[in-house]
Amino acid sequence: MNRAELADFLRRSRSRLNPPDVGLPTGPRRRTPGLRREEVAQLAGMSADYYTRLEQRRGSHPSRQMLTALARALRLTEAERDHLFHLAGEEPPRPGTSSGHVRPGLLLILDRLHDLPATVFGDWGEVLAQNAMSMALTGDHVGTNMIRRWFTDPATRALFPADQHEGLGRAHVAGLRAVAAARPDDPGPAALVRELRSASAEFEEMWAAHDVVVDRPSPKRFVHPVVGVLDLDCEVLLGAGHDQQLVVHSARPGTPAYERLELLRVIGLQDLAPSPTVYE
Repeated sequence: MNRAELADFLRRSRSRLNPPDVGLPTGPRRRTPGLRREEVAQLAGMSADYYTRLEQRRGSHPSRQMLTALARALRLTEAERDHLFHLAGEEPPRPGTSSGHVRPGLLLILDRLHDLPATVFGDWGEVLAQNAMSMALTGDHVGTNMIRRWFTDPATRALFPADQHEGLGRAHVAGLRAVAAARPDDPGPAALVRELRSASAEFEEMWAAHDVVVDRPSPKRFVHPVVGVLDLDCEVLLGAGHDQQLVVHSARPGTPAYERLELLRVIGLQDLAPSPTVYE
């Protein structure tokens, strides 16, 4: 771990970003350009004290999970992310495997979608990033796997009407099968398949059907515990390489769902958003 170089790289990466670049309010006038240390820590889900120690060359060795979170918070490119890993004495994720690193272009769009639920997913179900509206709609699930939750956590299904459960489940399984076949050397999708075939009889049955392409219900209907039923359109923007996707939900003006989405924007965050994960 090269503490001096790591500290310098973190400071320089922080100084080139401003709050609007990462979806934060500008706030009071700043004496120096760039994000504050506290803002980087907030975006990365770690304590401000720990991040400060890293910039002061006295922090403990950051975990791979923490390095991934810092790369996302600082909007690093893949080359910059790899440099960050090397400075911390870690090998970067191997090409062709799932890394959890969200490309800056997708994050730039995500940061600017203030009034629509938007989420960045990996192609085998990882929830990589959410905006505030997405968290208000479904909860904070960054760092979890959507497909695992679907087949092991009944609370996940409660967000959708029962008549959509089978279609959504089959779509999840078909998507996972396609990724597992396309990237046989990626341990993430393969391990998830083994886990779910053992843990869920429903998954095993759907896996045996060998479906690769299944249409998802559209529009998608959410059953929100506060604002009620929302029938939302779904648009998907694929990132470069097609291994990440930005999913945006919207409602047509003049519909009940549009009014309920506006209500969720006002009250959802304060009532439902859980506290962020803090890494010490």
